[in-house]
Amino acid sequence: MEVEWTLFLSELFTNPVFLVVALLNIGVIIVNGATDAPNAIATVVSTRGMKPKAAILMAAACNFIGLLLISLVSTAVADTIFRMVDFGDNPQQALTSLMAAMVAIIVWGAVAWYFGIPTSQSHSLIAGLTGAAIAIQGGFDAINWAEWVKVIYGILLSTLMGFGLGWLNFKAIGRMCRNMDRLKTTKFFRGAQVFTGAGVAFMHGAQDGQKFMSIFLLGIFMAAGLGMSIDNVLLPVWLMLLCALSMGIGTAVGGERIIKSVGVDMVKLEPFQGFAASLSTLVSLVVATFGGLPVSTTHTNTTAIMGVGAAHNPKAVKWSIAIDMVKTWILTFPGCGLLGFVMAHLFLLVM
Repeated sequence: MEVEWTLFLSELFTNPVFLVVALLNIGVIIVNGATDAPNAIATVVSTRGMKPKAAILMAAACNFIGLLLISLVSTAVADTIFRMVDFGDNPQQALTSLMAAMVAIIVWGAVAWYFGIPTSQSHSLIAGLTGAAIAIQGGFDAINWAEWVKVIYGILLSTLMGFGLGWLNFKAIGRMCRNMDRLKTTKFFRGAQVFTGAGVAFMHGAQDGQKFMSIFLLGIFMAAGLGMSIDNVLLPVWLMLLCALSMGIGTAVGGERIIKSVGVDMVKLEPFQGFAASLSTLVSLVVATFGGLPVSTTHTNTTAIMGVGAAHNPKAVKWSIAIDMVKTWILTFPGCGLLGFVMAHLFLLVM
């Protein structure tokens, strides 16, 4: 089964709730492209492998292509998000709860930004959906634990694998290049960083883009009364293009502030160190994406950079960044989840 774009447009213009869900989702995708995608090329900019504007344009293009191409091969992440929670059998109530979840995600992001609370859009998305589903189902039976546990696996993978590979790659590259000409290796790794940075942006598009494609599918299925089974459903190319274009636009307008905070402020990197970090992030994202594990690209890249920094000099790493990441996990899941729960009850009461 393939969802036709005519069905999407039909529901868009006849169902106001679905229209709101679609517009909110597009807005979140654009923000994700503007805030998360620059992390993919943070190290290549901080080590002067590329200039910021050129790197951002490269990331925008790679986000677009990555989402499109990987989704043609594997939709594992989208399947995980779609099956993670159950919104029940009442299509209109389910759609209203989905709208509440999207509002909660945006409100949580704004509140977190205002109070300086570190947050992850990927984790906010998961928490908001979970809270809204619990509200409409009246209990934790709304959660498909076999799928939800992949979120925990994703956190462990992005943390341990990102950090571990960063540490190992630094040591391995340092050992292989210790007797080589420093000027030549620096030039090589600056060029190599462009490829790994492009690869991370490519996989970020696939990883995060599929999460938001699943929101569109959930909304379409609810609005059209198609049930909640995604078996034998093909992700339509038109939906891939819509999400990829939205993310690419967001990345193209992304600022240099994100690049500076991740690639420069955390730890100062040399070109080969930046390459080691980007390569570690790329490998981690490939494993997570094809394994259906929803992960935060920002956290994966952050832990990889920390692993490289720790291998070089543990004292040079700003470990407060790690504390901020733990705060994100502690605060985002209950905070945004509770907000999604309250919003769903409120929206169902009003509508």
